[in-house]
Amino acid sequence: MSESVATVSGLFVYPVKSCAGIELNGVRFDGRGPQLDRRFMVIDADGEMITQRSAPILSQVKPALAPTALSLTAPRKAALKIPLSGGEQSRTRAVVWKFETEADDMGDDAAHWFSELLGKPARLVRWAEDQLRSTSKRHTQIDSQVGFADGYPALLLSEASLADLNGRLDAKVGMDRFRPNIVVTGCPAFAEDSWQTVQLGNLTLDVVKPCDRCEIIGVNQQTAETSKEPLRTLADYRRDGNKVLFGQNCVHHDWGSVRVGDPVEILATRPAQER
Repeated sequence: MSESVATVSGLFVYPVKSCAGIELNGVRFDGRGPQLDRRFMVIDADGEMITQRSAPILSQVKPALAPTALSLTAPRKAALKIPLSGGEQSRTRAVVWKFETEADDMGDDAAHWFSELLGKPARLVRWAEDQLRSTSKRHTQIDSQVGFADGYPALLLSEASLADLNGRLDAKVGMDRFRPNIVVTGCPAFAEDSWQTVQLGNLTLDVVKPCDRCEIIGVNQQTAETSKEPLRTLADYRRDGNKVLFGQNCVHHDWGSVRVGDPVEILATRPAQER
């Protein structure tokens, strides 16, 4: 029997990988996860992804949605408008982690905009709809696709887990440090570690793998300044071997929608030895 233990309190998409997110009242999941999430990516001259790991300034690129276009702004730069789909784009090589794909090159204006921002050659690419990238079968048997996200379609995190972390820090950090898609409230800290299958609205998710954290969570998303916190504090109590874990990666069973205020129905929990 399902049990409602929390509600959805925040929903976010990040149209350009490693740039700022957009908070929404409702999100529809398509074949690759939250619509518009990580469908664009910045690459270097070799086609390799550029993220806040090497370019914290990407945190200052703010997206805004229009019906058919994405507008990007950054300090001391004019807005850049790019189409969400369609158009005559050429193909180029793009690599996200070790996965190589063909992507739609968004043109020289976008390339100049990001090259100027980063101080080195860069181009903006869009996920090509005819390309496939499956999630790892190591943690789920669902045949799930993903775009430029690190490895799974969605990331879930509870407000209580962040509050627990902030209670250990000298300077509190915001939820934006962790770039979740789904934020929930009304459950104990780290309750999400025990969830295996949940339903939000008409969307069913398998909670498949804790999220390994890196130095990106040390980037202040308002200023692009970097710090060893909160990774250093998390490592004191959320370490598993050489990994620091915070939040849960999820895959969705089918297309569906979730809205802020939806109850979190726990359909199955994870065996204690797997948490």
